[in-house]
Amino acid sequence: MQTITFEDFLKVELRVGRIVSAEVFKEARKPAYVLHVDFGEELGVRKSSAQITALYQPEDLVGRLVVAVVNFPPKQVGPLMSQCLVTGFHNERGDVALCVPDQDVPLGTRLL
Repeated sequence: MQTITFEDFLKVELRVGRIVSAEVFKEARKPAYVLHVDFGEELGVRKSSAQITALYQPEDLVGRLVVAVVNFPPKQVGPLMSQCLVTGFHNERGDVALCVPDQDVPLGTRLL
């Protein structure tokens, strides 16, 4: 494992957001959803592509808090311009489980 400095860690903006909409990303090569995530007044709503279809249904995602990297440059994913990276962990089957706070916190809160 490569070590990093605390200053390196501070460069990554991990923020809490709430999923406000989720729909099937029909044009994606691998099954995915298009998520619209609200990060509060400062950052607003951002779009992301998320390959989380094995464990979640779109209607179950709306209203959930997630942790996302918000300071990557936008990335073109097919016809979608992804504006953040929603984080998660692979389970034993390789399905992605979302990384989420276990308590309600204000939108846009930064992980430190």
